[in-house]
Amino acid sequence: MKPSLRTLFILTAVACGCAGLGGLVPSSSRVAAQSASVPNTLTDSEKTAGWRLLFDGRTTDGWRGYNRTDFPTAGWVIETGTLKHITVPPAQTANAGDIITRDEFTNFELQLDWKIAPGGNSGIKYLVDEALAKTGHAGVSFEMQVLDDERHPDAKLGKDGNRTAGAVYDLIPPSAHTARPVGEWNQVRIVVTNGQVQQWLNGVKVVEFEIGSARMKALIAESKFKAITGFGEVRRGHILLQDHGDEVWFRDIKIRELR
Repeated sequence: MKPSLRTLFILTAVACGCAGLGGLVPSSSRVAAQSASVPNTLTDSEKTAGWRLLFDGRTTDGWRGYNRTDFPTAGWVIETGTLKHITVPPAQTANAGDIITRDEFTNFELQLDWKIAPGGNSGIKYLVDEALAKTGHAGVSFEMQVLDDERHPDAKLGKDGNRTAGAVYDLIPPSAHTARPVGEWNQVRIVVTNGQVQQWLNGVKVVEFEIGSARMKALIAESKFKAITGFGEVRRGHILLQDHGDEVWFRDIKIRELR
C-alpha cells in the first residue's frame, strides 16, 4: 500500500531526530550532545557524577582576588560568557592580580577551556596556599602553563620546553605540544588524587607526576621556586587563574571532588 503524505512526514522527522507531528522530540543522545555543547552549563549526567560549575558565565560568585577578600576592581571582566583578563594601564595594576576560588580542594578533577591573545601568557594554578606568598596579588603553586608558544619568548626559556603551553611551569615539559592555534579554544583537564597529578590538554595527557616524590623535589631544587619554603608540598588549596598582564579568556570552568 502506498504510504500517505502524513506517514512520509513522520518517518522523515524520526530519521532527522526533529520535532514533528504527534509530539516527536529529539532522541536523548541528541539532547545530551546539545546540552554538553553549551559552555558554563552542566548536563544531568555531569550533575549526577558530582560536577559543579566554578563559573556560571554571568557572575564572579565563588571567586576573589589573591590576598584579597573581594574580587579585583581591575583586570578582569565578564565578556559573552567568558571570564576574561584584560590589559590595564599601569595606574590600575595594583587593583588587578590573580584570582582564586573561595573554596579549597584536595582530590579533584578540574576542567575548563582557555583561549589566549597573540603573544599572550597566563596560567592555571592549583593547590594554591596563600601562606606561600603572603604579600602581593600573585600566587605560587603548580601551574599549568597557558601560552602562545609561537610568539611569547617564555616558550624558549626554561629547560626542555618546561615553559610551553601544557607544561608544569618551570618544572616539567609537556610530553606533546597539543595547544591549538591562537584564537582557538583549548580544553584542560587536571586530576589530583592522593598526590598523583595528571595534566591533560585537548584530550592528551601531557604531564604526570607525584607530589613530594624524589623526582619532584629534584625538579623544584633546580627551578625558580627553590627558595620558596613549602613549595610543592601543599596538598589542599585554591584554584587560581593568573594575571600575567595579557588578554586571556576562560570558560566552562567546572570541578568535581574525588575521594
